[in-house]
Amino acid sequence: MGKDILVLTGSPRKGGNSDKLADAFIKGANHSGHDTVKFEAAFKNIQGCKGCGLCFSGSHPCVIRDDFDELYPLLERSGVIAFFSPLYWGGISAQLKAAWDRFHAYTGRENRKRLAIRESVYVLCGHNDNTAQYEPAAKIYRDIAAYMGWQDRGVLLAAGLLDKTGIDGRPAELAKAEALGASL
Repeated sequence: MGKDILVLTGSPRKGGNSDKLADAFIKGANHSGHDTVKFEAAFKNIQGCKGCGLCFSGSHPCVIRDDFDELYPLLERSGVIAFFSPLYWGGISAQLKAAWDRFHAYTGRENRKRLAIRESVYVLCGHNDNTAQYEPAAKIYRDIAAYMGWQDRGVLLAAGLLDKTGIDGRPAELAKAEALGASL
């Protein structure tokens, strides 16, 4: 039986490197019989968490009414979450970070509902060819996965991508992303 996989992307560049890595991952996951949904946070209006403490005080996890309303049902039904982002200044894109921060509704004292997510994947890509520069962001992901009780199913770092289409010349990395999706 296939898994429900939420692919959460953060790149503001359609057809860019992280977008293509996500599509390769989805191809592998779908080929293995999983159901995938791609949610492109960069093209949504999602504000960051305001720390108001009003989580689940109404009919939604968060009192902020924005495009997170499209994301939370996906979070609540998916068994696997896969994050894809370019590396920006040592971390994930601001668009993905805003969505990620809103997961707070599912962790605080106000939490009224547990997420179905049990496994996670993290893929970062970027211009810098020194993979050590990606490790702080990967550590944050690993810490969050541990805190949330998610089984980390893999981290893929695609470094040295000099432009928006750099991944096109790197079939091995696309194959790794596809294999990661197929492995779930």
